[in-house]
Amino acid sequence: MRTITLQQPRHLVFGCGSIAECISYLRELSPTHLRILTSPFLKSAVSHIEDELSGRTAVSIDTSISGEPTVDDCLRAIRAAEAAGATCILGLGGGSVLDVAKLVAAFVRSEQQLQDTFGIGLLRSRWCHLVCMPTTSGTGSEVSPNAVLLDESARLKKAVISPHLVPDAAFIDPELTATLPAPVTASTGLDALAHCLEAYTNKFAHLVVDTYALEGIALAGRFLLRAVQNPTDMEAREGMALASLYGGLCLGPVNTAAGHALAYPLGSEYHIPHGVTVALVQPHVFRFNAEATPERHATVATALGARPGGSDLETATAGADFLARLTRDSGINTDLSSYGIRPAEIPSLADSALKVERLLQNSPRLVTRKDCIDIYDRCFEPQ
Repeated sequence: MRTITLQQPRHLVFGCGSIAECISYLRELSPTHLRILTSPFLKSAVSHIEDELSGRTAVSIDTSISGEPTVDDCLRAIRAAEAAGATCILGLGGGSVLDVAKLVAAFVRSEQQLQDTFGIGLLRSRWCHLVCMPTTSGTGSEVSPNAVLLDESARLKKAVISPHLVPDAAFIDPELTATLPAPVTASTGLDALAHCLEAYTNKFAHLVVDTYALEGIALAGRFLLRAVQNPTDMEAREGMALASLYGGLCLGPVNTAAGHALAYPLGSEYHIPHGVTVALVQPHVFRFNAEATPERHATVATALGARPGGSDLETATAGADFLARLTRDSGINTDLSSYGIRPAEIPSLADSALKVERLLQNSPRLVTRKDCIDIYDRCFEPQ
């Protein structure tokens, strides 16, 4: 068994009502200036935090991240935090907000340039204290060493991966996800499932991470549709929040693979939400990889709830069908043409996907340009 390193927040709290624990943590920390990066839709939670810290800590708020963030978005947020004199960053929101919050904390008063740290292990330090609290059950960014931005000039999504991006503290409160619209619940939940699925079927899978991955897969298979169909079902919200947390814990030591590599160009070039892009390609990538490691893929299939077949490959194929059905039942449109993409654009998408080598190298089966084209082809439904 190879050596593996797990990097997690020093302070991790999970459970309904844990926003109160976050406030207590911040009150005890008593930073000179708390900078909150959040969404415009979370005014009530932000006001509550601000009121509770009144008189103890100066607080400023940044609501500029409203979609999947670009390099320029992040640079503006860093400059604004520096101008405000931030000594502690609180990321409160979905994965995009949390990724930017992590980078803001890393680059406030940093001598490094953001553009020089894309890749693995290039970020050297972080001076600012960092706290993250997710309001979606998707990216697991609150516990991972990853942050992803869109480089618009290159039309590519790029990642900074470093232990310095792991927050000092993370608070996962499932109640904060109860107001999410069904489409967001679906797309973020399918992303959380993909993190676990791609970690378990990864060429560099590890027994320690397998435990998180399989439990996350089972939770998503059981609770995703319930959370989509009944937003106030708190058991389902808790289950999906835990699946997302497990997915985030998989990202550092193992990470994702071909599913995310093929999803990235759909987001960077056509601005389709990340969770949707992952959901679109995942059943087809799963079916493709199952031929290389049918036993692992069969285990995923049964964890999801698919019916076992006569062989591992038959069970894995049933798992691919289950994934496709789960995606459709969650309300995701699985036809690429509905997003304005034409079959003639597939070769260009394949070329872009092949540039995501850091993830493709994790695939249990070699992915060629022809394979990419074939997988994208299958994402067009027959007319």
